Amino acid sequence: MDAQSSGSTQPLYRGTQIVWYILGLVEVLLAFRFVLKLLGANAEAGFTSFIYAVTAPFATPFAAVFNVTKAQGSVFEWTTILAMFVYYVVAWGIIKLLVMGKTVSTPEAAMKLDQQDK
Repeated sequence: MDAQSSGSTQPLYRGTQIVWYILGLVEVLLAFRFVLKLLGANAEAGFTSFIYAVTAPFATPFAAVFNVTKAQGSVFEWTTILAMFVYYVVAWGIIKLLVMGKTVSTPEAAMKLDQQDK
């Protein structure tokens, strides 16, 4: 049975799509947060307060890592950049774990091992 007809390939593919989608959503929300803080957006505005509330759980674990850089109402939030990087690395790691569960043929495994040795 090749990879195209394998019953385990489609759920694996769907799983990787879900992880990338969730990562994309979190990254976009964090990017909005970063830009709004950088441009000194009014925190009382509906959209701004919504973005800050939704992204707080994702940004808070990194809040004490770096100092916040402030200048004339603008905030360069290094912690948001760090959060975006960490979540990307975590998603990449999850994808690698999912792909390791893919069924491979013996010739394909041998070829990949030979490539790793080079």
